[in-house]
Amino acid sequence: MIESTIQDVPGREITEILGLVRGNSVRARHAGKDILAALRNLVGGEITEYAKLQAETREIANRRMVEQAEAMGADAIVGIRYTTSMIASGASEILTYGTAVKLS
Repeated sequence: MIESTIQDVPGREITEILGLVRGNSVRARHAGKDILAALRNLVGGEITEYAKLQAETREIANRRMVEQAEAMGADAIVGIRYTTSMIASGASEILTYGTAVKLS
């Protein structure tokens, strides 16, 4: 599956637009990791516990989007975007979406 944040795939022609595809994931923080993050916040620097959680969540959302595009018979997803929002205290959602297309 070709994944592109731009509206086309260089060197290929879009022959059919199959429609919107999306994937999302909501994840909550872990109490033990919150303690480590709070300590790291005191001394400064990247909070790796949260960075890893967000990266894992993004991968899950992306995989779900790709699975939906594959089920539609797509060759590529163009115009991919990511967005995040806080669902509740300690829980956030990552949503990824794009347009599933067929290529020549």
